[in-house]
Amino acid sequence: MTDGDDAASVAPGDRTTPAAAPRDRWRMLRPLAHRDFRALFSAVVLSIFAAGMWAVVMVYAVIAIGGGPVELSLVAASNATGLLLCAIPGGIVADRISRRLIVRAVSLAEFLAITSVVVVGAFGPVGIPQLVIVAFILGAGAGFFFPAYSAILPRLLPPGELLAANGLEGAIRPALQQAAGPAAAGMLLAALIPAHAAVVIAIAHGAAFVILMFLRPEPAQQPWEHSGSGDPEAADHSAKSVFHDLREAVVFTVRTPWLLWTLLYATLWVLVVVGPEEVLLPFLIRDRIGEDPRLFGFLLAVYGAGGVLGSIFVSSRKLPRRYLTTMNLVWGVSTLPFIIVGFTDQYWLLMASLFTVGFGFSYGNVIWGTLLQRRVPRHMLGRISSLDFFVSLALMPLSMALAGPLSEVLSLQVIFTAAGILTLAFGIIAIFAARMPQDEIAHPLGD
Repeated sequence: MTDGDDAASVAPGDRTTPAAAPRDRWRMLRPLAHRDFRALFSAVVLSIFAAGMWAVVMVYAVIAIGGGPVELSLVAASNATGLLLCAIPGGIVADRISRRLIVRAVSLAEFLAITSVVVVGAFGPVGIPQLVIVAFILGAGAGFFFPAYSAILPRLLPPGELLAANGLEGAIRPALQQAAGPAAAGMLLAALIPAHAAVVIAIAHGAAFVILMFLRPEPAQQPWEHSGSGDPEAADHSAKSVFHDLREAVVFTVRTPWLLWTLLYATLWVLVVVGPEEVLLPFLIRDRIGEDPRLFGFLLAVYGAGGVLGSIFVSSRKLPRRYLTTMNLVWGVSTLPFIIVGFTDQYWLLMASLFTVGFGFSYGNVIWGTLLQRRVPRHMLGRISSLDFFVSLALMPLSMALAGPLSEVLSLQVIFTAAGILTLAFGIIAIFAARMPQDEIAHPLGD
């Protein structure tokens, strides 16, 4: 099909049917034509790969010094604590100072933290206290990096390329963090002690920092922006208090129905889905399929593959005209296969179900990230992104804590069926409560 401009260019008297415009097969790669995005994305690729490696190296670093589940929980909890404590401050900072400075500082801090493990490990065992501190720094870094990354993209790319940029990030994250990174760490740990394997992680973070040094200052206005369309409050923003910044973001969220109800939906999605998925699924596999840990590992790989393809699929096309409705329905419908998970003992059905869940989750996430960058005012995008990050993850620990006790009183069939049905119901409620069909028509987001 042709867009409006193409149609208008056909002479009224011309009776020749214009040829349909070919689909842009390279739409997903268009953001890479921009020098600064290439630099930022390359650094993100290295950081995600390093994070995937660290998830495995951290475990064996704890085991290498005689630690058990308690010590590993302590290190993992430190990482989660750093993330949650810094998510909101990270958004406030991202709206106050240079996003370029933030991503550089985070990358340098991650490099120094991992390097400390390498240095100490060269002379003796790395202690649990040091691993706890390193995990906290990495979690805190993510809390600062994510809002800054989300806020800087609209300053580097035209609006029509944000969907593709989010799709690229959505595709490489599961591919590197859940597959390539852990696989590389496993191969290194087969021949090296954890501290020596951490050298590769430190090199990746160091390379990311070096690449970010080539990231140019953010321009006050890009060619695709209209005059005066920059940050409306940039001139006096720094004079306002941190409390004002947080209050402004919260008030905007509460007064913006599509944003408020999608955040509420995401929070309930996490509460209902994450616990069964993370805590109960391994035991379901063990009891119904077999005790070989590779069965669960391969299932997670299939889940990640679904996420990769979901990101590629949505970002290779134009943003759906009914973007809010599509996003929430895809999130909800793609969790229905949890009903199959609850009842089946066929491994291929489990793989197909988890693939579908992963596909839909990433599909919706790519649209969601793009909506924040296109419909949230630029001067508060960092704070809104951090609120999204914080609120969406706030109930994750509760979901995991409830999953085990619930499995003692309810069957896995009931729990996974509820996860599949409730998420779709929550999505439908959000669509009508926020009047999303009317909103998305009133605010079209074409290329």
